[in-house]
Amino acid sequence: MQNNWKHNSRNTLKGASSCNDFFQISQFEDQHFPIKIPLEFANLIDKNNPEDPLLKQVINSQARFGSSEFFLSPLDDESNAPVEGLIHKYPNRVLLIASRVCAIHCQYCFRQNFNYAEHDALSNWLAIEDYIRAHTQINEVILSGGDPLSLSDEKLQALIQKIERIPHIRTLRIHSRSAVVTPSRITDQLAQILNQTSLNVVVVLHSNHANELSSEFVKNIGKLSQITLLNQSVLLKGVNDSAQALSDLSLQLFDAGVLPYYLHLLDKVSGAEHFLVGDQCAKELHQQLKKNLSGYLVPRLVRDENGEFKAWIG
Repeated sequence: MQNNWKHNSRNTLKGASSCNDFFQISQFEDQHFPIKIPLEFANLIDKNNPEDPLLKQVINSQARFGSSEFFLSPLDDESNAPVEGLIHKYPNRVLLIASRVCAIHCQYCFRQNFNYAEHDALSNWLAIEDYIRAHTQINEVILSGGDPLSLSDEKLQALIQKIERIPHIRTLRIHSRSAVVTPSRITDQLAQILNQTSLNVVVVLHSNHANELSSEFVKNIGKLSQITLLNQSVLLKGVNDSAQALSDLSLQLFDAGVLPYYLHLLDKVSGAEHFLVGDQCAKELHQQLKKNLSGYLVPRLVRDENGEFKAWIG
């Protein structure tokens, strides 16, 4: 495989037919949320294991649950968007929809029904900048999406430079799953951009299982050693709902220089019902992690509810 992230981003499995052919199964089917799997991630999946934890994250459920507790937009982000492309839930920070694109379509994604056509930070930058400048209590800008690392290095640098010019912004946080599932995205140029900005940079990776942390990821993430690296996971039934899986993930992340940060309870998006781990089970798993791991390796167990993180304590 060529060590070129743009080539790799185009070299992607799309649709049920190509995925069924690649994995030699018949479980994928085309539904409302398009199937998309980068080959860098697909090649980590054990084709002989129908219970592979990476496969389960990208294969859509053929069941039709229709639970009244699951919603098209469980966090209702659009209602917290005073300016298109910007979400403001917390007084000191705003989230920008930096890109509509993600390298992978995880079937538990809470933004799979988000209105990206209207909420695009690059298209609405002038209004976004005016809003941030008018709210001087904001000291942190979060880049999300989609995935901000689906932008080219040049576009990402231009956006960061715009943010740098706002005097009261001190911290830039970037949330990315692309850095994990397409580690070739961590280019030398990207590392230089993030290492040289005047902002305090935090990169929050999205990894759910130790098997996702390929040797290329471990090698490339070292390019970002000068900045703060955190990880957040989603607790997913059949993927990482065991103390062993979660412990292995924390230990391997730390070996790669990444600190476990959050373990999210599932955001209840329609179609993801089969991933749900109950609250009691989640708390028991978290207690086991506290026994198995040093405190700094135990991610906080949280739920995102009505725009507010709530940590489980126990």
